[in-house]
Amino acid sequence: MKKLVYSVFIFLTISLSVAAQSKAKVHYVKLVEGTDIAPNPIEHIDGTSEGKGISVRIYPDISFQTITGIGGAFNEIGGEALMTLSEDQQNEVMKNLFDVSGANFTVCRTAIGASDFGIDAYSYSEVPNDFKMKKFSIERERKSVIPYIKMAYKYNPDMELFASPWSPPGWMKESGLMDRGEEFPEKNVLKDDPKIYKAYALYFSKYVEAYKKEGITVDKIVIQNEQDVSTKYPSCHMPAEQMGDFVINYLRPQFEKDNTSAEIWAGSFRTAKRLDGLEYVSNTSWREAVDGIGVQYMNARQVENMQAIYPDIKFLHTEGNCYGGKNSVDQAFSRFNEVAAFINHGVPNFCYWNMILNEDSASGWDWKQNSLIKIDRQSKTVTYNPDYAAMALFGRFMKPGMKRVASASWYGDTITLADDNNVYLFLKNDSDAVKTFDIWLKDDHAQVVDIPANTISVVEVNYKNN
Repeated sequence: MKKLVYSVFIFLTISLSVAAQSKAKVHYVKLVEGTDIAPNPIEHIDGTSEGKGISVRIYPDISFQTITGIGGAFNEIGGEALMTLSEDQQNEVMKNLFDVSGANFTVCRTAIGASDFGIDAYSYSEVPNDFKMKKFSIERERKSVIPYIKMAYKYNPDMELFASPWSPPGWMKESGLMDRGEEFPEKNVLKDDPKIYKAYALYFSKYVEAYKKEGITVDKIVIQNEQDVSTKYPSCHMPAEQMGDFVINYLRPQFEKDNTSAEIWAGSFRTAKRLDGLEYVSNTSWREAVDGIGVQYMNARQVENMQAIYPDIKFLHTEGNCYGGKNSVDQAFSRFNEVAAFINHGVPNFCYWNMILNEDSASGWDWKQNSLIKIDRQSKTVTYNPDYAAMALFGRFMKPGMKRVASASWYGDTITLADDNNVYLFLKNDSDAVKTFDIWLKDDHAQVVDIPANTISVVEVNYKNN
């Protein structure tokens, strides 16, 4: 059986002057059968086109949200795999994820206690009825999660980190369990008891402080991951009303009392079967009690609806599509559409899910998901998956501080961003033929460029004539 290994993407740099246009600079990674994805997959050629192409008209002076960045999630299974490598290998992996010469990840996620990609269910408060959190401990995470995060800071000291629980400690829930929510869905809820609410608010505050002592700044707390589900892995159903009440009467007062610096964000909300996010922002008291709204797996129409109800809303994308561990090229191409959907509807960031998994790519609850990087713990080999190339493209060229700008084209999904001097047109060509694009800066013709087959690309055009 032939081994299929993949690479992705193209980046085109175009330098313009008033007098003349120079050739396009093309940075790319090929999608070729039988060729491994390199840790740094970018190659370079010069190229433009003399042909006629698909028109894309960009309006640099019409801008929308400011980009905060691209990132991924730290998890215990990935951290445990990373720790099996030599120090040099660990540094190479983390450099390729976080350095400006690599994927340049800037906005990342971690779990408060066990996620579905924890090795098993655990919390920081394992002693029942410890309302004062006297036995609170993050000791377990010193083995892999904390070192994993600290290594990221080595290559990007300005990385922003947000955190969310998949479940409260089991003793705080009606079921008494962090996981197995699908067996007891009616009990997979936080106990409706002021003592529990107070203890849980303290739990969050102690977490932020404990991580701070480790040299890790948790910038944002997202109150509950996927608050509308009851699953076999850690989860907790938290209706919008309960979330709003918890923030207003317990969590916000606790953070103010403890001078906890982390922001408080509602969510993370989905649109699988419910519109809890829309319900939350429709309530003035609830939405004003939080710093923003976390979203994932959300229909873009509902992002627009939330903005229509609450124009001052702030969004945080919290998790990308997990798929099923196939790590295919088709899925990497689909990632383009996913990123475009959120960015083009006003969300300022995109957060991939598992940055690293082990050779099994399986969760602690025995199902597989995609990852950017796969580490074989026995052979100590590192494989870069197709998603890595796609996300490295976005991380490298979708930088914090850029603005999304207006553009018009009949050609599928595109993304247009701008910094102080350049516009960046993100394109996908998943066909087997070269496609030519005719790029305009409003009414000024800029460049005709060829986008090679089977690529994701960025075309950079100087619009200040520097």
